[in-house]
Amino acid sequence: MTETESIAYDVVVLGAGPVGENVADRTRAAGLTTAVVESELVGGECSYWACMPSKALLRPVIAQADARRLPGLEQSVQGPLDTPAVLARRDDYTSHWQDDGQIRWLEGTGAELYRGQGRLAGPRTVTVTGPDGTVTTLTARHAVAVCTGTSARLPGLPGLDGVKPWTSREATSAKAAPGRLIVVGGGVVATEMATAWQALGSRVTLLVRGKGLLSRMEPFAGELVADALTEAGVDVRTGTSVESVSRENGTVVVVTGAGDRVEADEILFATGRAPRTEDIGLDTVGLEPGSWLDVDDSLRVTGTDWLYAVGDVNHRALLTHQGKYQARIAGAAIAARAVGAEPPDEPWGAHAATADHHAVPQVVFTDPEAAAVGLSLAEAEQAGHRVRAVDVEFSSVAGAGLYGDGYKGRARMVVDVEEEILRGVTFVGPGVGELIHSATVAVAGRVPVGRLWHAVPSYPTLSEVWLRLLEAYRDN
Repeated sequence: MTETESIAYDVVVLGAGPVGENVADRTRAAGLTTAVVESELVGGECSYWACMPSKALLRPVIAQADARRLPGLEQSVQGPLDTPAVLARRDDYTSHWQDDGQIRWLEGTGAELYRGQGRLAGPRTVTVTGPDGTVTTLTARHAVAVCTGTSARLPGLPGLDGVKPWTSREATSAKAAPGRLIVVGGGVVATEMATAWQALGSRVTLLVRGKGLLSRMEPFAGELVADALTEAGVDVRTGTSVESVSRENGTVVVVTGAGDRVEADEILFATGRAPRTEDIGLDTVGLEPGSWLDVDDSLRVTGTDWLYAVGDVNHRALLTHQGKYQARIAGAAIAARAVGAEPPDEPWGAHAATADHHAVPQVVFTDPEAAAVGLSLAEAEQAGHRVRAVDVEFSSVAGAGLYGDGYKGRARMVVDVEEEILRGVTFVGPGVGELIHSATVAVAGRVPVGRLWHAVPSYPTLSEVWLRLLEAYRDN
């Protein structure tokens, strides 16, 4: 092992995924010298094993489902998808797991990239062990930002390692559709991958420990998605635990809590995420390896004046777009403190990630899509708000019928009856992912219900659901 001399930067970023890239972009824009350390591919989980490949797999599935709702197209798209073509397009969107383009973008910001395993080695100090064993020490004049994200969390089932289960990485990068696939979990990854692989030729069994799917959304979201998955051919089993799993002569065998035996060629565990902080030297700065990192609204780690934790690793909102939002906030805060100015911490200011608490949007790219922002009815009530839920069916909207015959979907807005603002909005139905930003603006902007009457939706679009919601609120 060879050790080089220490190199000083204003900012050192651990992790070159979308979050780390955006921290670096903002600190470089502020004139701060910045080093970025990455042990895998520049571009991170989202680019190669999550957002991009999963949506590339799902887009043909959704397009075919939409076409099947339209006379004139329905008969033309009854055959199976061309799975090799779908996988080839997926490979294009991951740049075939090569990060040259991402490196060019990062270097274009003026940041310097260090390949290797980065670890904290005390306050404001990071060591980087390169692929050849060379150790480089980086010191940060102002800040170190931990942007290492998360990895799949597997359950502690005996013998699981010998089964070689899929995680989200294998599910989004598989080279062929398994004949039979068991998916364990009921959240976003589980429902999206069940949707994709069922359509791409696998026979999918979805095993869900809880009572329903998408438990963090309004209950009707999971119900509508479960109904559609069942109609598509997925064997959806709720209230089902996995007691044991083994691989016998190449076949995966699951025994459920009810004693049922389920067999498949592969098994995907989509059972949560864990912070990638186990081996980044947290113990050298008095923090617990493997822990989530608590931060304030400027993304600075509690109890420090130099360490930031941005994106999934702080457990505030495990979503790429929310991590990039945090990165913009953190970059502004680091830049302000670098010149000795303690940034104001008022909510919704340039240095506070207030949306993490009140206006986090998410889209689940199943068929139908499920999209939500802000608080569900239960969450709003638990937070002590006086609220009222207003529900409408998309069948009341002319644009839904034009979108496709037999359109099924529902919308809900959760209204704070004291302040007359929206605390949350949920849409479920084909194509609703493109509606959620309007709801995000309404929730984040605290737009009064009375003013929303003047936001006139174009006819005949799905957006007219806003008018139906406001009418239902007025009339009841």
